[in-house]
Amino acid sequence: MASAANCAVYFCSNTNCLTVFEIKNHSLPATIVSRQPNTLGRRRLRLSSSTTRINPPSATAIENDGSLLDTVPTPKVIIDQDSDPDATVVEITFGDRLGALLDTMNALKSLGLNVTKANVYLDSSGKHNKFSITKASTGRKVEEPELLEAIRLTIINNLLQYHPESSSQLAMGATFGVEPPKETVDVDIATHVRVRDDGPDRSLLFVETADRPGLLVDLVKTISDINIAVESGEFDTEGLLAKATFHVNYKGKALIKPLQQVLANSLRYFLRRPITEEASF
Repeated sequence: MASAANCAVYFCSNTNCLTVFEIKNHSLPATIVSRQPNTLGRRRLRLSSSTTRINPPSATAIENDGSLLDTVPTPKVIIDQDSDPDATVVEITFGDRLGALLDTMNALKSLGLNVTKANVYLDSSGKHNKFSITKASTGRKVEEPELLEAIRLTIINNLLQYHPESSSQLAMGATFGVEPPKETVDVDIATHVRVRDDGPDRSLLFVETADRPGLLVDLVKTISDINIAVESGEFDTEGLLAKATFHVNYKGKALIKPLQQVLANSLRYFLRRPITEEASF
């Protein structure tokens, strides 16, 4: 049975709450199908990074002088629009600390989404929880940047709530977590933008920068403002950084070199502008 409900995504600190997104009148049915892990044939286009991680991604307890020192792993949230033509694939990794994530799946259902498949597999970096998500109203994958960002922030909010130790590893832990990151990211140094051809009909855009709420929506808007279409892509949250890979085109064709440069310059200016403006006064 389907029912309609209103929902909102909140981030809360000890003193206040901030409403990030509000979505109304979405149906809530969901079906979860478990399957055996399949680690063969998985392909993901990953953005290379020259940025050094603050902490190694390991949750292994190390014995030292009779006590156990637990290194907090780097949380990762991946929103993948490429690997499944019919669903949005979300992957969450936090070392070996994640459980069944039923609370996260329930929170996603409250956004008007169905979790159609759930899969867990292990590798050297820890436990990977993957969900295939569709919109309850259409049964199709999520296309709207605002809803994709709501999914990302909902997952991060649950990480901060159920794993408060993750706040020291997440950019948004500075405002909404119990412990802010010990180091901050210099936006000028962390920001990297590259564009290259990906066949005759589209180009490939790589963006890496400091993470913040609303970043995915702002990136898509900045690209669209110069009449470049975003076809699909992947958006990764890795600790303090966000890494995006977008397939883009201009009127159904790959971007010519001058337009690639315009796109790269526009994104660099947009991502670095807050620091530039403050420094100019």
